[in-house]
Order: sequence, then C-alpha cells, then structure tokens
Amino acid sequence: MWTDPDKDPRHPEGPSPDGELATLQDFLAGYRMTLRMKCEGLDAEQLARRSVPPSTMSLLGLVRHLAEVERDWRNWITDGDPLPKLYGRRDGDFDGAVGEQSVVDAAFADLEREQAATDAALAAHPDLGERLGKDRTSVRELLVHRIEEYARHCGHADLLRECVDGRVGQ
Repeated sequence: MWTDPDKDPRHPEGPSPDGELATLQDFLAGYRMTLRMKCEGLDAEQLARRSVPPSTMSLLGLVRHLAEVERDWRNWITDGDPLPKLYGRRDGDFDGAVGEQSVVDAAFADLEREQAATDAALAAHPDLGERLGKDRTSVRELLVHRIEEYARHCGHADLLRECVDGRVGQ
C-alpha cells in the first residue's frame, strides 16, 4: 500500500462534504494531494526521469503540465486576452522538465501559485450553472474538467512512480 489507509490524508474521518460544490472541491483537493504524494521522496533526477522513449512524460513534467493547465483554465473564464504560456512553446512543460533542483522547486511553486489563482477566480462564481468566458463554459464543467485532468494524470503518476522505484499504491 502507498500509505496506511488509517493514516491516508486524503480520507479524513467523518462525513463527506455536503453539497455539489463542496464535493467537487473535495475530489479536486484529493487528486491534487495524490499527485504530490506520488512525487514525495524523489530527487530531481528521479522526478525528471522519462517513462519510455520517445515519450517526454515524467513526474516533473506532469507537475509543470498541470501548472500550465491551471493557467489555461483561467483563460476559459475571461473575455480578455489569454494569459501567456508559463513554459513557452507547445510541450515546453514536458520538454523543459530536467533533473535540476531549481527546476523542481520552480515547478512546484508554479503549480501552487496557478492552483491558487484558478481557485480564487472560480470562487468569485459560486453558482455552478453560471456560464463564463467567450465559450460560455459553466463553472460546473470547469470543475469537473479539472478533476478529470488531475485524475487522468494521477494514473500516469502511478505508472511513472513505479518505473522510478517500484513503489505502487492506491
């Protein structure tokens, strides 16, 4: 087991949250925590280790990718000019994921900052049915899509971590 089920921080004791918004936020928080847990205890080289050639996927690349995606979701809810990409060109999030501690530190700082900014932007719109941005995307759809994105990449993180040190888990 990845972690003792009785001590798993993703599953606190007590009832689950009440309401749709709180439930969606709880699932998002759980997947965010899972990604961090999959990266814990690894050095910069291990975090940057690619899965299988020619793939550029790595745990560090996933962290950078999710920071980029969080930023892009804010573009969905605004009518203004899009925010610039964090890592430049397409696939810069994965291509630039190199085994240097400064890159690792920056990636986790970017992820934390972009998550907080997207959370704050969506907090201004508590009505899940409200439609935002040029495409009139509902807040509900944005939240569900964020959960889907993290869940999919947590599955990738499971496999990537197993390739690094054999550790598997829930």
